[in-house]
Amino acid sequence: MRPFRYQHVDDADAAVSTLAESPNGAFLAGGTNLVDLMKLEVSAPDVLVDVRQLTSDRVETLPDGGVRIGAAVTNSALAADPLVRRGYPVLSQAVLAGASGQLRNLATTGGNLLQRTRCVYFQDVTTPCNKREPGTGCPAREGFHREHAILGASQACVATHPSDMAVAMAALDAVVHTKGPHGERRIPLVDLHRLPGDEPERDTVLEHGELITAVDLPALEFARNSRYRKARDRASYAFALVSVAAAVDVADGRVRDVRLALGGVAHKPWRAARAEEVLRGAAADLAVFHDAAEAELADARPLPGNEFKVPLVRNMVVAVLAELAGVPR
Repeated sequence: MRPFRYQHVDDADAAVSTLAESPNGAFLAGGTNLVDLMKLEVSAPDVLVDVRQLTSDRVETLPDGGVRIGAAVTNSALAADPLVRRGYPVLSQAVLAGASGQLRNLATTGGNLLQRTRCVYFQDVTTPCNKREPGTGCPAREGFHREHAILGASQACVATHPSDMAVAMAALDAVVHTKGPHGERRIPLVDLHRLPGDEPERDTVLEHGELITAVDLPALEFARNSRYRKARDRASYAFALVSVAAAVDVADGRVRDVRLALGGVAHKPWRAARAEEVLRGAAADLAVFHDAAEAELADARPLPGNEFKVPLVRNMVVAVLAELAGVPR
């Protein structure tokens, strides 16, 4: 590991200003991803600004009935929180599916959203990688890409975003609060992460020195009827091949409203807007669920090693929607 300076500051404003003056610096919260990348020499910040104690570690009810999650809330606390378990079970289930108990005890909400891809080429400094070193190429396209993107990828990068929590939050219309060098912002979670395009090195729309302070979940009554399902290579501590986060409101045999997002398929948590459009107002039956999944997959561009993800997404979407709608399969 390369030498770096550890910096403790008294508040979020000081953290932002300190990092703004350190172009190669980084914020440190739980460190469950950043420290690993430093050990691999994928990341080599010269300054680490400790922000663990600078943002809220509480989950609180908002006046409009929504919920605010402090950026320092640990994954374990978030999954166990009664407000989350009752009102947004999809989020609790996603967090519990995301990592071992030891990691959940340390990882924070803000840090989880900003974790970087687990692409083997990104994590191996002996190989080219456009995300790690722009312009060097994407060997995953011709190499090992079983776990990689089928939606929204580019010639420059086919990596996927690893967070389970972020997929559930994308489905729930979460809003991210930040504090940065140019003030405070509210960013819809679906807009926080980027597709790779020609700049795969940029994971998010955040500026350097911009700190996540909280995440808001809007009041959504039918989010109580929600599920997270994850397909992976082993039963615990494995990243998603495909995941589905869904909340469904069904009345009189029709879908009144729905929220749907996918994980393991793109460079960012993938909000399934096309599928939602097919579903709203339609009959709650298997044929419609199948049509919705097909609509979302219309632009899928799998590589030879991950073509299996297309039918896997279809089958998982149909299964989760059927479960939530009470439709026999």
